[in-house]
Amino acid sequence: MNNKVLRLIVCILAIGIVMGFGLPKNIQKKVDKEIAGYFEIDSFTIEAIAVAKNAELDLPSKIDAENLFRVLDGQSHIGYLYVEQAPSKTANFDYMVLLDANFKILHTKVLIYREEYGGEIGSKRWLKQFIGKKPGDRLNHETNIDGIAGATISVRSMTNAIDDLLQTLTILQENKML
Repeated sequence: MNNKVLRLIVCILAIGIVMGFGLPKNIQKKVDKEIAGYFEIDSFTIEAIAVAKNAELDLPSKIDAENLFRVLDGQSHIGYLYVEQAPSKTANFDYMVLLDANFKILHTKVLIYREEYGGEIGSKRWLKQFIGKKPGDRLNHETNIDGIAGATISVRSMTNAIDDLLQTLTILQENKML
């Protein structure tokens, strides 16, 4: 492969990551709808955030340019977006977290739930428990997050995933990596 073709491929991939095209189309569409609805805006961009890898840090959550994004309204930074998967009983579900400029949770959404049982974790009422949580806060399905009968595994999984995200953000902020 010659250098021009290789450079073109790298450029296209870089543009795709920066423009937020790293997410699968079905997920991207749902994410766009949630961002537009939450912030009540028609036009926005998301930029991938590359977090420098540090082998010394043991991060509870995976953070990279494929799941952490800066949300911009024109040139104004209005928040962050985190998109990831968490396990349920036999499959994974996709979820997103909108955060403000200080990484406080503004909104959470289960984007795709692939199980017959446990989908109740996608209810707005249950997800409201995460709003206002910030790096340094600890979440636990036994103490400060309500359970849902019939969705125990998914409740634990989502709670642990959000707790891991908050702890990861704490570590990254303490190490001046965000």
